[in-house]
Amino acid sequence: MFKRFPAITMLIVLVYFFTTNVFSTENEIDHTLSTKQAIKVALTNNPNLAQLNARFLALSEIPAQLEALPEPKISINVANLPLDSFSFEQSPMTQIQVGISQSIPYPGKLELKSLAAKHLATASSENWQNAKRNLIQQIKHHWWQIFSFDHALEIIDQNFVVLEQFIEVTETKYSVGQGLQQDILLAQVESYRLQDKKLQLVAMRRNAEINLNRLMGENKQTTIRIDRKVDIKLPILKSTDELILKARDQRPDIKRAKLLANVAENRYELAKKDYYPDFQMAAMYGWRKEETDLASIQFSMNIPWNTGNRQNPAKDQRNHEWMQQKYAVKDIESEIAQEIEAALIHYRRATQQVRLYSQSIIPQAEQMVESMLAGYQVNKVDFLNLLRAQITLFNYETQYWQSFSMSKQALAALDAAIGQEYSHE
Repeated sequence: MFKRFPAITMLIVLVYFFTTNVFSTENEIDHTLSTKQAIKVALTNNPNLAQLNARFLALSEIPAQLEALPEPKISINVANLPLDSFSFEQSPMTQIQVGISQSIPYPGKLELKSLAAKHLATASSENWQNAKRNLIQQIKHHWWQIFSFDHALEIIDQNFVVLEQFIEVTETKYSVGQGLQQDILLAQVESYRLQDKKLQLVAMRRNAEINLNRLMGENKQTTIRIDRKVDIKLPILKSTDELILKARDQRPDIKRAKLLANVAENRYELAKKDYYPDFQMAAMYGWRKEETDLASIQFSMNIPWNTGNRQNPAKDQRNHEWMQQKYAVKDIESEIAQEIEAALIHYRRATQQVRLYSQSIIPQAEQMVESMLAGYQVNKVDFLNLLRAQITLFNYETQYWQSFSMSKQALAALDAAIGQEYSHE
């Protein structure tokens, strides 16, 4: 019976090395990433950002087109040609006419159309900025997820080693008739539980890895090894009111909404100018065979007479659209204030948990494990309680890194809610 115990120890060691080697070599590690490096790659390769940038460049070409006068028209006519002979010499009034005409919108209309297009182009740029803001937040979110998973996996590997040490102590006690076989079996069950936990964490890490690769525009699903040398100091934040004021100045959503309100105002002013006529100027030269040539000048304008069915409803429509955009600005400001409050709540809760785990819970749990191990070696503590203490320590260490990762994710969400990294003192 005693010979079985070393075999069980070897089984746990093999489980540890099997899970470690399988999951570290399943895909070759291609690169090491910090958050800044991941963001840099994403801003360069992300297809959605490239699409929005192309749209901005396209819209930027419109204002100059709208500000230009309509293209002039050139006409060539034959006037007063006799139908009985089609002869240019039969009548002295027969002539070949060459003319040019130019439409001239009422003063201010072209400027308003161009200004509205400029605001739309700038709003498109802010849309790109907003997409960039969301992308950076998502990059940080998945990066810190991987960071947390890596620490959890490392803690599991450490627990495999600790579990092996426990078994060695138990085998020693059993060899002198003071240990129990069930203690070895308990350790074996715990090793299987850790193995299952590691399988789950590896799957979750891979999922976060796939998401991070997608955000960075990577077609190949590479295995990412993140840079774990990070500053564990969590920053002090500015006041809520100050953060909200910063967001109103910096948040792309608000800038875009204000620009769209400007567009609506320009269109409203343009609708008011539709009560005034547009003009058309034309000049024509008539050539006559063996007679004096003739010239004509023409001036015309449209008459906005059906204002009840056209201009009045159009003006009211544009006015309502303008009011809609102004209300949209206020609505976005309210939503942003809520986002900042929510991010602050999550950040403060996570930072409090980090301090609690690092300063109180984990140090005491470590002392408890050391004390119980010493007590177990002298038969004052049973193995089950020792194992439970080690499991508790494992859970606390894992929760510490989860809380730290959540604090960083909340900080990223807060920066995104503000529009730039203005949350730090």
